[in-house]
Amino acid sequence: MQTINFNNLDLKGDDLLLDIGCGEGRHTIGAYIEMPVNSFGFDLSYKDLQIAKERLNDFNVSDKKEICQFGVGDINTLPFKDGSYDAVICSEVLEHVDSPEDSIKELIRVLKPGGILALSVPRYFPELICWALSKEYQKMPGGHVRIFRHSQLRKLATNEGLRYLSFHWAHALHSPYWWLQCLFWNNKENSFLVKKYHQFLVWDLMKKPFLTRILEFLLQPLMGKSLVMYFRKTPKSILEKEKEKEKEK
Repeated sequence: MQTINFNNLDLKGDDLLLDIGCGEGRHTIGAYIEMPVNSFGFDLSYKDLQIAKERLNDFNVSDKKEICQFGVGDINTLPFKDGSYDAVICSEVLEHVDSPEDSIKELIRVLKPGGILALSVPRYFPELICWALSKEYQKMPGGHVRIFRHSQLRKLATNEGLRYLSFHWAHALHSPYWWLQCLFWNNKENSFLVKKYHQFLVWDLMKKPFLTRILEFLLQPLMGKSLVMYFRKTPKSILEKEKEKEKEK
């Protein structure tokens, strides 16, 4: 269940993909399994990384020549040279950090010129409902410290010279699940409604019935849980030429 559409990353064989804030590895492993790329996932949580490594072992990848590796890493101090990766994923991370501006600059630094940066954050309206339903939701350890509007996320990247490409929403059927959790926050582990909706999501994930695919498509514009955007790192030479043209005007 990926939030990022791998087809939008413009990846080719043997390219290098960085998934920063990879958590339990859903994008890192998903890209590695589905595409001929070398996939690297980094996160601050050692526990999540251990789960990611265990999940990778569930797949038969003995015939793949590419690699998939995980490591501990901070989004603001990445241990890589400039322009190391052909594409970078940063999914559901920027809502947690103290300075998204600094984080974006570091992501751009390790991205190759011409490479794609994929960003996803909780969408403004569904997230605002969560905040309204439960103060504890935003105060929990590792909780969300900000809500991004569409224009804010776009400017965060374009202000640093990235070229905006496209956007989409994701996980519309997940929004009610989080609303229910927030509504019954103090008793969510025992809530009948929360349990039943979670069972529905697991069923949907495993079976992928046609009806829920249609519902997901129709509901995304109204209550898609995640906002996903794609940007390209424009080479400095092209940026300089564009600036010169603007001055001539």
